[in-house]
Amino acid sequence: MLTRRGLLAAAAGLAAAPRLSFAAAPLTVFAAASLQESLTAAGDVWMKKTGAQARFSFGASSAMARQIEKGAPADLFLSADLEWMNWLAERKLIVPASRRNLLSNDLVLIAPAASRVLLKIGKGMPLAKALGAGRLAVADVTAVPAGKYAKASLTALGVWGSVEGRLLPGENVRAALAYVSRGEAPLGVVYATDAKADPNVRVVGTFPAGSHPPIVYPGAVLAGSRNSAAAGLLGFLQGAEASAVFRKYGFSVLARPS
Repeated sequence: MLTRRGLLAAAAGLAAAPRLSFAAAPLTVFAAASLQESLTAAGDVWMKKTGAQARFSFGASSAMARQIEKGAPADLFLSADLEWMNWLAERKLIVPASRRNLLSNDLVLIAPAASRVLLKIGKGMPLAKALGAGRLAVADVTAVPAGKYAKASLTALGVWGSVEGRLLPGENVRAALAYVSRGEAPLGVVYATDAKADPNVRVVGTFPAGSHPPIVYPGAVLAGSRNSAAAGLLGFLQGAEASAVFRKYGFSVLARPS
């Protein structure tokens, strides 16, 4: 049995002990692969500013959306196109009022940094000839936004038929970038921001904006999220601090709705 002196000592020890805190669960963000560096950097600023925690998972927008449909525990989704966000909206898997268009990008043709390939992008360009015996690295043209933009542009320029059978498809745009970076493909189609992120590639040319649908990155809070920080992070990504980060990485920042 504790004496009065023992009880007082125990109480003093408890008072001196550090208090336990129960932090909110980390925010889980699913995002397009092309946002890897920029969103991680913007997220770091937000976490330091708020003290909240966020975990980022990057991949093809199509793969992220399908994981969300299957019940993956995520709070926020940032897509590289409008179609996959629409796909989730049709299934009532996002909070409609939270949806925002955040960023834009350009589509470029790249080659290994040491390559001497020159090609002017335009109608009927000799893309197949420029490939030589190699293949054109692209993201999956059936589902991944970067691949769909690439197919649309090549079709509009009248050269899709000449390269359709000579593709080196990747599961996402970063896989296509890696093929060119490692010299496994002489040319590839990626976003301008991807090319900027890899010193082992160079931009051969930029595809005309009118040759493909506008490249828009929407973001939305997911309907299954119970983390109040999701709306806060999405709002931060539209603010001046995050915009500066995205511009640093080569993105165009879309106007915040009034």
